[in-house]
Amino acid sequence: MSFLTLDLNLLRVFDAVMTEQNLTRAANLLAMTQPAVSNALRRLRDTLNDDLVIRTAHGVKPTPRAEELWPTVRRALSELEAVIAPESFDISRAQNTFRMAMVDATAALWLPSLVRTIMRDAPRIKIRMMPLTTRDPRAMLLRGDIDLAVGFFPGVTAQLADGQGMAKSQISHARLYTGQYVCVMHKNHPLAGQPLTLDTYCAADHLLVSLSGKPHAVIDDVLAGMNRERKILLTVNQFFTAGRIVASSELLTVLPRHLVAATGMAEVLVVKELPFQTPEEHVDMLWHERDARNPAHKWLRAHLSATTHDEFGRINMKR
Repeated sequence: MSFLTLDLNLLRVFDAVMTEQNLTRAANLLAMTQPAVSNALRRLRDTLNDDLVIRTAHGVKPTPRAEELWPTVRRALSELEAVIAPESFDISRAQNTFRMAMVDATAALWLPSLVRTIMRDAPRIKIRMMPLTTRDPRAMLLRGDIDLAVGFFPGVTAQLADGQGMAKSQISHARLYTGQYVCVMHKNHPLAGQPLTLDTYCAADHLLVSLSGKPHAVIDDVLAGMNRERKILLTVNQFFTAGRIVASSELLTVLPRHLVAATGMAEVLVVKELPFQTPEEHVDMLWHERDARNPAHKWLRAHLSATTHDEFGRINMKR
């Protein structure tokens, strides 16, 4: 193959197919017909002597050669776009609808500021909140169910940091905040007025917040490493629910420190340091590569970063 004879338009088609993992969606993205996309993909296959994608029940799956090529193609096209068509973006005229997934308490911290900004600066933008019931929202991003996910995704961010395969090339992420887990109880709880020890912690009754409903969390893994366990009497999947139950019972729960205020019950709760070491709690945002250069999406990510810095900074000052 000679690069001099390569039709560079085929690379745009390749990029769209890799982004969407579906020929119909790629055609819509390019304002082309599906047969035209298929024909362009066939020509590129012949040129590169590789199938590039394999059809599946839900779209197409890239070959190893396609996975290897795409990051370089994506970066080159982005650089060309930036030079040839510099961005001109007016947020006051943007009409995007953003679908975001995050837990209830995180949304309560961030959405009020976003709503104020939209009403003042971007009156045509709309927000739709979607339920977050997993620690791995990549499938939601890949399917296009959401535009942005915010939360604690330790397994996902570890894989992305390793830069393995399609995980790195399709999903982007940015760290928003690093916090700590704390033990939370009612201010009249028998343990509220005394030091919290490992023995008293394990002997108490506990409430677990689990997005998926699974009956264990990172805290239980830490305790298991010490040959200890806690008694979980109740599992819920919302932080607001957890705050209300703990505020009216003798259950203990573990929350990220920054979410305590967002439960709405902070005035009747007591926060104590856990009597053992736990991993840091990272809040990250994830998005699909197809939105990386979208100016409205970039505006949304920048607003989230700035608001998170302000909100969490105030929380840390109160400690």
